Amino acid sequence: MKILVVDDETDVKDLFEQRFRREIRSGEFELAFANSGEEALTYLDGHPSEIILILSDINMPGMSGFELLRHIRSDFNAPPPPIVMMITAYGDPGSQQQAVELGANDFLTKPLDFAVLKQKLRNVA
Repeated sequence: MKILVVDDETDVKDLFEQRFRREIRSGEFELAFANSGEEALTYLDGHPSEIILILSDINMPGMSGFELLRHIRSDFNAPPPPIVMMITAYGDPGSQQQAVELGANDFLTKPLDFAVLKQKLRNVA
């Protein structure tokens, strides 16, 4: 499964690569990273039909995760449409409701429980 992780925090790449080391090595998951919504859209433009799942932070400078989700659902809905999981440090019901209304498939709160995340990803695969 190819996963695009979108987060403006610079240590996210190292964290995900460490936590998914075994799955990456076995070929179960392939990770790509973008540091902004704009960078994610550029990546998606260059890799059509490659990304199966997108994990996106909500609160990012520039384009928010909500704006990114809006673009993904309008511009990248060719079959199969990517599965989008939104991630935020704020687990408030308003953010969760907005994410669902914009087409998010799931909503996770920080700090991420990587055991739960891995199980969710395997359920999707």
